[in-house]
Amino acid sequence: YDKLHKKYDFTLDPACQSNNQKCINGFPIDKGYNGLKESWANHTVFLNPPYGREIAKWLKKAYEEWKKNNITIVCLIPSRTDTSYWHDYVMKGEIIFIRGRLKFGDSKSPAPFPSAIIVFSKSDSE
Repeated sequence: YDKLHKKYDFTLDPACQSNNQKCINGFPIDKGYNGLKESWANHTVFLNPPYGREIAKWLKKAYEEWKKNNITIVCLIPSRTDTSYWHDYVMKGEIIFIRGRLKFGDSKSPAPFPSAIIVFSKSDSE
């Protein structure tokens, strides 16, 4: 995150919990917010969406906010190239595959899947 933040200067974390919010602005789910229903306009967004069945909704939202508001959105997601959402939304951005498997927080074990960073860049949405 720190390396990406240094490059993009994120201002919004729309899919966070109050104890792991990465940006000055966020929509913490545990505080009753739903980032899928909020506007992301006028922000540079870091999105680490819930990795369950709703991930497609988050990537659709990211894609739509990018196109509508001409903003930069950087997503950290599982690399699941066989899914519909990957083909419908992810492939419209810049895809950066991460070598190896990520470890989150103080976890001793890495994630059980490969990850990718997806960049929907402000300059590319026009």
